[in-house]
Amino acid sequence: MDRGLSSRIVAALLGAVLLSGCGDKPPHHDAADFVFTNGKVYTLDLARPWAEAVAVKEDEIVYVGDSAGAAALIGAETKLHDLDGKLLLPGFIDSHSHPIEGGAYATALSLDTDGSVDDWLQAIADHAAENEDAPVLFGYGFLATTFGPVGPTRHLIDEIVPDRPVLIVDEGFHGAWVNTATLKALNITQDTPDPVPGFSYYKRDAIGNATGYLLEGTVDMALEGLDIFTTDVVAEGFATIVDIMNAYGVTATYDAGAVGYEDMIAEVLERAEDSGEMTIRLVGSYRPGGPGDVDTAVEKALALGVTLKGERYRYDVLKIMDDGTVEGRTAAMFEDYQGEPGNSGYTVFTEEEMTSMIVDAADNNVDVHIHALGERAIHESLNAIEAAREKVPDSLSRYAICHVQVITDQDLPRFAELDVIAQSTPLWASYDTYGKQFVSEDQFNRFWRFKGLKDLGVRLSFGSDFPASGAGTLGLSPLVQIEIGHTRQYPGEPDSPVQPPESERLDLESLVRGFTIDAAYQMHMEDQIGSIEVGKKADLVVLDRNIFEIDPYEIHKAGVLLTMMDGSVVHEAAQE
Repeated sequence: MDRGLSSRIVAALLGAVLLSGCGDKPPHHDAADFVFTNGKVYTLDLARPWAEAVAVKEDEIVYVGDSAGAAALIGAETKLHDLDGKLLLPGFIDSHSHPIEGGAYATALSLDTDGSVDDWLQAIADHAAENEDAPVLFGYGFLATTFGPVGPTRHLIDEIVPDRPVLIVDEGFHGAWVNTATLKALNITQDTPDPVPGFSYYKRDAIGNATGYLLEGTVDMALEGLDIFTTDVVAEGFATIVDIMNAYGVTATYDAGAVGYEDMIAEVLERAEDSGEMTIRLVGSYRPGGPGDVDTAVEKALALGVTLKGERYRYDVLKIMDDGTVEGRTAAMFEDYQGEPGNSGYTVFTEEEMTSMIVDAADNNVDVHIHALGERAIHESLNAIEAAREKVPDSLSRYAICHVQVITDQDLPRFAELDVIAQSTPLWASYDTYGKQFVSEDQFNRFWRFKGLKDLGVRLSFGSDFPASGAGTLGLSPLVQIEIGHTRQYPGEPDSPVQPPESERLDLESLVRGFTIDAAYQMHMEDQIGSIEVGKKADLVVLDRNIFEIDPYEIHKAGVLLTMMDGSVVHEAAQE
């Protein structure tokens, strides 16, 4: 070996060793644009879980280590943030939301999901009085189970708003409560056929009249029929939702669908990018509507991936909606719902149809995201994924089953065996007083099995499902979600009931992973975001307190001081 070359290698190795003592630094020594020092930096990097300083240049992280090492990257133009012990995390990732659909609801009436029927009626009356000129009154957020087995009825709204249509979507966005004026405007009569009897239908009384409770696809039909939304309304609302997400520390999200707004998506996103309002990374999906779309589902997902993409968004995931909800008694179960003999829920697709789509997706390396709340829907989804694993073992596709409310003991380990991501919304894991009445005690004790999945080695990702979270825009807060996932109680209420089983309380580290690196993995972006490592995108969030050291019932009160996305500050709390 050339002696000069040998000495240069030794010098390089020595330099690398010296640098490793103070942190990861790029090969150049240019001054950073931002330097964060003296913090508690939870990196989500297994090789270096904690650090105290981070430096950012342009849109990338260029240093992670101690404050002394970061000092070398401070120049005359560097913006220095002394964190003074505050917590710095990767930007939060919402692994299941509906931000464009949510834009349509940004200015709608938002009901308190935990309220009473009387509370909701008063809110509707107040909204009507405040919007006297609105031809249609629109809102969301009621919990259907609060009404009992009959569900919401049109007569309740008729007493306060008899003269114009009112449509209120439920907290899960699988049902709607309307008045008689709405039914008349939509020409819904005794003779109106149900799109999918038993799943997508108009609930009726004993003589066949619509009660005012719409289920599944009939909700979308009603929204379209009343012509409530325009592209301008949705675009303005989307920008508002992105601002709210940034304020909660969210820098990326998976769009699980914008049903009824598909024709608007491209223009809404183009407007956001052109105006500089696209301060979030977004991965979206194509959703087949039903069995008639099985043969073309993957083809359409691939086509959408080519045509619907921008600098910060792409739509190339196959989203399969396979069942409904527990509160709507449409989630597919292995036993009948309590008080409803013969009704064990419904799957949109047969297992054979599911298998066909998922195998086709595997053949084309398309990621798959499956809506399955009920134990039967989850079981059949796992069967279909197993078939895809066997037939296309080298596929690059990733599979996520979302919501996963009720899982059988037998299917729990299959998530790990098949490398399936379990995606859900921790907020729902607070005590479900109303949903309990529709399921057996055994099923109720198998709700939201987050820790059981984690202990088996399953990758968990978490998201808001906004605007179907049941908490309005507060549901967009990962910190609220993290507290509830950890306590399985109402936020800030240590004496409130614990959602059983109590043993399913999840540790904070796993919850943070589910809103960062594991959510990034679901979105096939773990090489770019989700952890604080040199070379990754500078998506960061600073909290005003360390959530790992405070009372768990105070986590929801933690404030977001700063959110950075792509090296730019997209939210900064006002200084007191």
